[in-house]
Amino acid sequence: MLARQRQAVILDEVRRTGAVRVSDLVDRLRVSDMTVRRDLDVLAGRGLVDKVYGGATSVGGRSTDEPGFEAKSVRQLAQKEAIASVAAELVRPGTAIGLSAGTTTWTLARFLDAVPGLTVVTNSIRVADVLQGSTQSDRTVVLTGGVRTPSDALVGPVAVHGLRRLHLDVVFLGVHGMAEGPGFTTPNLTESETDRAFVDAASRLVVLADQTKWGTIGISTIAELHEADVVVSDDGLPPEARQALGEQVGEVLIAPVASSGRE
Repeated sequence: MLARQRQAVILDEVRRTGAVRVSDLVDRLRVSDMTVRRDLDVLAGRGLVDKVYGGATSVGGRSTDEPGFEAKSVRQLAQKEAIASVAAELVRPGTAIGLSAGTTTWTLARFLDAVPGLTVVTNSIRVADVLQGSTQSDRTVVLTGGVRTPSDALVGPVAVHGLRRLHLDVVFLGVHGMAEGPGFTTPNLTESETDRAFVDAASRLVVLADQTKWGTIGISTIAELHEADVVVSDDGLPPEARQALGEQVGEVLIAPVASSGRE
């Protein structure tokens, strides 16, 4: 197992249980004590876990916590690829789509290479870089301007002004959290306004959110649950979340992680 894969497993366990022991990880991952400690050092250095004697604990989740792009990119890797694979099937040739900033939408961008004639609007330099490398010569990529956030989104009045003049067939929105009441949320107030402009520009809104986003609440609401036409999540989404989303969202698509075929 590669270091990145081990670290993803460790992060999933910390997220699920709140804490991990080095001894338990040695048994589970079948690696040495030193290897586990190095992995924990890497994760702690990225601000993803807090190291404690004999293991690590989850970082306190405040509504304004905003991990950087690199930190988020190692989380729920299999889930994001499964979600992206399902979401890509919703993209039709020759349409105008929007991709908000985020690691799940960045993953989706890698699955769009076979779709011809797309015009893609994004506020993410990372997403734009992936799309510009496409083999499709008839693709148009529009990158909004704006101020860069810790999660590599371009936000603020420049981005919002440009988005308000656009009309997109479908927008794929990545979110920090989703819950009954607050809806789809972000920890960044300025990013919330930019994401809202994406929502308003969309004829159809598709939210991409893995299981860990359920119950997470950022400081600012982007959109209410009922505003989403589709939510794409993974098969680890708990039953109560599926029921709540099913009652308010037009359609809930569940991506099977085990059969996604990508690691």
